[in-house]
Amino acid sequence: MSARRRDSQSTAAARAGRRAELLATAAEVFASRGYAATTVREVADAADILGGSLYYHFDSKESMVDEILSVFLTDLWSAYDTVLAAGLGARETFEALIVASFRCIERYRPAVVIYQNESKHLVTNPRFSYLLDSQRRFREMWLAVLDRGVTDGVLRADLDTGLIYRFIRDTVWLAASWYRSDGPLPADEIARQYIAMVLEGILTS
Repeated sequence: MSARRRDSQSTAAARAGRRAELLATAAEVFASRGYAATTVREVADAADILGGSLYYHFDSKESMVDEILSVFLTDLWSAYDTVLAAGLGARETFEALIVASFRCIERYRPAVVIYQNESKHLVTNPRFSYLLDSQRRFREMWLAVLDRGVTDGVLRADLDTGLIYRFIRDTVWLAASWYRSDGPLPADEIARQYIAMVLEGILTS
């Protein structure tokens, strides 16, 4: 490999690394201050660079939040698809999806907060139509798992699966508002206890 090619690859890697750092900073700022209320200058200040320098990596604030959300959702659905392709039973699929969800909250907490708080407004922009697609797919996935659980006799037939779905959706993803990677419980342990509470309850008998 020529020295020029090595230098070019090194420069590209450094730029990609810097871009990832800037996205991580932007995600934290958007999550804490709100996307609409945050200016490009505020993101640049948090990243300790000049506002104009940020445009070297991103053409707009919209591009930043688009990449933050699309990376998160791509990874989330990759994890979900792996679970769904494993051929597990209804209960095992339920548990594995919950674990995958909390692991994604651990990796992408600011992105999850943005998704929770900003999707309603972002979907009015055609650029973010994939958020609606993801929401629809998420609902269909969970209802299919829950309905299979009822059919297989694993889940109670007297409970409305639509209500169970909404409970799962809200209680799992709102955890991003309080979860901290340096907290007393890691993501997998939170998932384990969540599953125990949902499937077994909190009473001793």
